[in-house]
Amino acid sequence: MTNTVNVISGQGNISEVISERSKEYIQQAKSDNTKKAYKKDFTDFIQWCEACGVSSLPASVETVANYLTMLADGGYKTSTLTRRVSSISQAHQAAGYETPTSSLVVRSVLAGIRRELGTVENGKAPIMTEDIRAMVSVLPNNLLGNRDRVLLLLGFAGAFRRSELVSLNVEDLEFTRDGLKVTLRRSKTDQEGEGTLKGIAYGSHPETCPVRALQDWLETSAITSGPLFRSVNRHGQIQPGRLSDKAVALVVKRQAEAVGLNPQDYAGHSLRAGLATSAAMNGVSERSIMNQTGHKSVTMVRKYIRQGSLFNENASAMVGL
Repeated sequence: MTNTVNVISGQGNISEVISERSKEYIQQAKSDNTKKAYKKDFTDFIQWCEACGVSSLPASVETVANYLTMLADGGYKTSTLTRRVSSISQAHQAAGYETPTSSLVVRSVLAGIRRELGTVENGKAPIMTEDIRAMVSVLPNNLLGNRDRVLLLLGFAGAFRRSELVSLNVEDLEFTRDGLKVTLRRSKTDQEGEGTLKGIAYGSHPETCPVRALQDWLETSAITSGPLFRSVNRHGQIQPGRLSDKAVALVVKRQAEAVGLNPQDYAGHSLRAGLATSAAMNGVSERSIMNQTGHKSVTMVRKYIRQGSLFNENASAMVGL
């Protein structure tokens, strides 16, 4: 702000101000999680290069090819390798160097690794409707139980990412005759903050209705503004700060274990995946599922639809075995 004021008043170098402001906007172009991932990945690349006595920035085509080969032989997933390539590319572009990742050699190595290792991703299991019912049924009838109940039900019904779920404020909610309107201020697919409106319908069963559960939480917690989801200490007191996105995964794992599921198979994303998969199993259209999940890519949401529709009109069930 000071530099801008100086230029307006005839002081300072306008090119320097533009440069600094440009850097600020560049920093805002990617989410914090993406920047953290790139930094972590490139740090690993730097450490490997130092151990091998080669330059990491700029890196040669051969260096990147050998690095990817080392990762593949070390058992890393192809999805991890793809992300590392992106991190190396971003670092070189930011530093003004030509990126070695665009070379034919690097692209061929990565393609060969994908062909040999495959690209199947073993993601976390989706939480299905019956799982959600079981998980909320064993929650205690206290403040913490009320919070976790709405966390699970709202996260599932809204197909929210865990970061989206904990970002909600009371001001983002509007109760209507038909259900709940939720304004999502920003998301992974809406980095420019245009906002997304989601509808959460009343549930058929009062004990698993996300709208009623939310009303109970607001009433018992006495939260009237600010962060919707907050920590509850061991004395049953609500803390002022916003709940972390990691807490969503912990709640999911804890309740999965409570109903006899393997907690290692589940995480925060299981809520989002579960809604899409359960909806597909019940014949919900592709368009309706995408409206709720916010997926921009048909390819991504069809992964859930294929899984949910696996036994719908299945040929093996119709041959009389």
